[in-house]
Amino acid sequence: QVQLVESGGGLALAGGSLRLSCAASGRTFSTYTMAWFRQAPGKEREVVAASIWGGGSAYVADSVKGRFTISRDNAKNTVYLQMNSLKPEDTAVYYCAADRLLGGSKWYNRYEYDYWGQGTQVTVSS
Repeated sequence: QVQLVESGGGLALAGGSLRLSCAASGRTFSTYTMAWFRQAPGKEREVVAASIWGGGSAYVADSVKGRFTISRDNAKNTVYLQMNSLKPEDTAVYYCAADRLLGGSKWYNRYEYDYWGQGTQVTVSS
């Protein structure tokens, strides 16, 4: 069982930056593919970025490419989402997700992830 706790959300101005963190429990963090999803009111949950286990690739959705970066620190059991050049349409609840040994071909599929955090609100004002 893995527990995920997000932090770092809040209010930002358009063009500003925020960094989200997700701390995971357990001792096998490096074997988990970690991802960030977001869900805006009235919309489906969508993938933002993922970091593949075992030093694999990092992926970001087209909607945030060039603005958001995912990274991880396996020694700290933590994954980060650096969000720059924020836009009002980035406003959503952001969720951290994890799945053990999930391959890169499925990084975008929310149904593949077994573990989820409680979410953190990000609000971007214009």
